[in-house]
Amino acid sequence: MTSPSPAPAADSTSSPTTQLWRVAVAVLLALGLLGHLLAARAIGGSRMAYTHHVFGFFLILVVTGIIIALLGRWLWRDRPRVTWLVVAAVQALFGLIIYLDRFHIA
Repeated sequence: MTSPSPAPAADSTSSPTTQLWRVAVAVLLALGLLGHLLAARAIGGSRMAYTHHVFGFFLILVVTGIIIALLGRWLWRDRPRVTWLVVAAVQALFGLIIYLDRFHIA
């Protein structure tokens, strides 16, 4: 007697849910970068301002990405999409904070 063949695995790279996650992550990352770019524009828009803000975006991305990835391995090891979404949400939040901070008058 032969055992039944297992059902084919679903292709997770083309499912609508996976595409939605990717779009959400891309939009949140773009919003984070946009916050940095708008902050650079708000302080004069010089080449140095843009350079520093773009560098700051990637620096924050690397630092928070490492921290969240380590937490993700501990908290939700089997769900890497959650890690990507949290990293992107943190970037969007930092972008908003940095943009709003440019208008803070002390």
